[in-house]
Amino acid sequence: MLAPRPLPVLRANGRVFASINEFHPELTAFRRDLHAHPELGFEEVYTAARVKEALEHAGVDEIHTGIGKTGLVAVIRGQRSGSGRMTGLRAEMDALPMTENNEFAWKSTRSGLMHGCGHDGHTTMLVGAARYLAATRNFDGTAILIFQPGEEGFAGARLMIEEGLFDRFPVQAVYGMHNWPAMKPGTVGIKAGPMMAAADRITIDITGRGGHGAHAYMTVDPILVAAHIITAVQSITSRNVKPVDSAVVSLCAMHAGDLGAMSVVPGKATLVGTVRTFSPDVQDMIERRLGELCSAVALGFGATATVRYERIYPATINSLDETRFATRVAEALVGAEHVERDMEPSMGAEDFSFMLQVKPGAYMRIGQGADNGVGSCFLHNSRYDFNDDILPLGAALHAGLVEQSMPLSA
Repeated sequence: MLAPRPLPVLRANGRVFASINEFHPELTAFRRDLHAHPELGFEEVYTAARVKEALEHAGVDEIHTGIGKTGLVAVIRGQRSGSGRMTGLRAEMDALPMTENNEFAWKSTRSGLMHGCGHDGHTTMLVGAARYLAATRNFDGTAILIFQPGEEGFAGARLMIEEGLFDRFPVQAVYGMHNWPAMKPGTVGIKAGPMMAAADRITIDITGRGGHGAHAYMTVDPILVAAHIITAVQSITSRNVKPVDSAVVSLCAMHAGDLGAMSVVPGKATLVGTVRTFSPDVQDMIERRLGELCSAVALGFGATATVRYERIYPATINSLDETRFATRVAEALVGAEHVERDMEPSMGAEDFSFMLQVKPGAYMRIGQGADNGVGSCFLHNSRYDFNDDILPLGAALHAGLVEQSMPLSA
């Protein structure tokens, strides 16, 4: 029996939501089971097995496993397929390497692992859509449901693409969504253009000359150089990035010396951080300026500095036509007044961006933060939990994208 938890009654329009809402308790049980058994990227063995079992039970036409190591793809053909159309839906499956501090019955059973971002809910919503679409097949074409591994820093989307995802399943468009605790249940956010930022990693290696702290004049102190670099790089966003553009440069970690050696000036120091941008031109400029600035600052102190700039995830850029289409689908489901059409982009990153580099599509946010506190804890927090109340809504939004992009009447 499911543990009781007070939840608001969520309402939406249309037969799709009503149909999926009938098996809401089963979706909730499935989601909580995934939450209790979190797995990191490319290790989603249990999760993939549970998804495969659910897809078989739903009666999808084909299940393809092992794409991107632990990824799955389900194929559902409509009542007709003469249109040749093909629409892709994507959900990610992996968890995070963090300790959960919740006390409910479905909390993580695996030490140091937690579904702290809601991927358990995203997977469940797509499973719910699969069950509905396989039962009704009210579309002319083929639905491709992508259950992706390794979103949290492993670039699972890129690996699936490299292993032939869109060669084998040549969708015309692909759609994804992410829960958003800052929005209320029953709301959807979307915008054309940048939706999430590019995420880059920077590593700055500083080489000086170590020595005795009591005779610092004989050293070239890399810690002093690091301090000046930390301050100097903040000038890039304030003095090199146009005010109408957006960028973040954050140095988040530093390693130098030995905490047990109070009087030893080390010979080296390392800074690690991240750069977030929406524009490739701004991204290129920041990479160039980091190299120039760090080298010049270090040189002024008689040291050297090298910058390693790694482009991890590109920006998530929604295509215009698909954004307009997804907006119409969302408005039909929850009402136009509950759809934010010009959502503020997030400086967070998302590897769905790799899919949008290959195929047109749109990435949405679905509200989950209720007034009673359920689902309101922000992402990557040790007290986070997905709000099960929105499971039928997300599943209905997925299904609506399929039915309305490949209508039987067209």
